[in-house]
Amino acid sequence: MSANRTVPSLDSAFQSNCQRIFDAVQSVITGKPEAVTSALTVLLAQGHLLLEDVPGVGKTMLAKSLARSVNGSVHRIQFTPDLLPSDVTGVSVYSPQTHEFTFHPGPVFANIVIADEINRANAKTQSALLECMEEQQVTVDSITHRLEQPFMVVATQNPVESEGTFALPEAQRDRFMARLSLGYPQRDAEITILTGRHEFDPLEALQAVVQLADLRHMIEQVKAVTVTERLGAYVVDLGRATREHPQIALGASPRALIQWVRAAKAHAAIHGRDHVLPEDVRSVAEMVLNHRLILTRRAVADGLGASAVIQELVASTPVN
Repeated sequence: MSANRTVPSLDSAFQSNCQRIFDAVQSVITGKPEAVTSALTVLLAQGHLLLEDVPGVGKTMLAKSLARSVNGSVHRIQFTPDLLPSDVTGVSVYSPQTHEFTFHPGPVFANIVIADEINRANAKTQSALLECMEEQQVTVDSITHRLEQPFMVVATQNPVESEGTFALPEAQRDRFMARLSLGYPQRDAEITILTGRHEFDPLEALQAVVQLADLRHMIEQVKAVTVTERLGAYVVDLGRATREHPQIALGASPRALIQWVRAAKAHAAIHGRDHVLPEDVRSVAEMVLNHRLILTRRAVADGLGASAVIQELVASTPVN
């Protein structure tokens, strides 16, 4: 995770703050440095993160530790089948005294919103996040309310074949910049978890390591990372290749390509560069695309996975 070098447009504080956030989250999420780095990449790219895996592998723990490492407001929403859209966004309540409606903000009004087990709620409630994630605002009774900045949704979900889950619609999945799967920990890491946490919860000891103003400054620095026209064309060629691939029924949308570039810029900045290289684009390709691509029925029947197709596309698409 440590930067290779520091460039003028990325001050020394950027690199040290990245390392502080990484170390803080890593102290809670044992043995998953790649997942921690990917989560940091999404945070700096102003994206939203979907954590998908079986229950009990640390999805919510990663979301909470990332949130606590940044000194911003954090709200957690437990998604359940009976959750209503107004329970997420807020509701206007009539006051008999003033004869007016007063808006009561919901838990989505925070810098980091943890949407826990998002696919346990029905599609109507899931859709309450669509406007929030895309436009950074909530509209209730024709009145628009801006969300706090920066704003990030970190959602966890169990595999769709799990009992009591509702699959996320394509429009919802496309609003997540990246999807990560933590997987089971390595043997040594799991031993550390079992033997070292009987009387000590590392999440409780985790304190904010950067201030909100520092995070905003870091995000602005990531925005300033250079993407040449040649690199932009490379991302477009990769995106078009997903739409033309015979084994893909639904390829990457223009929104996906925009988020792909933003993730590549954050990846470059974390590694000490003020410009995007093809390796940055390739490094974030799978986490940006794996939840967006829908394979054909025949490809699924043949046992082909999205990861294999993404690797093939990245390997076969040249940088012109």
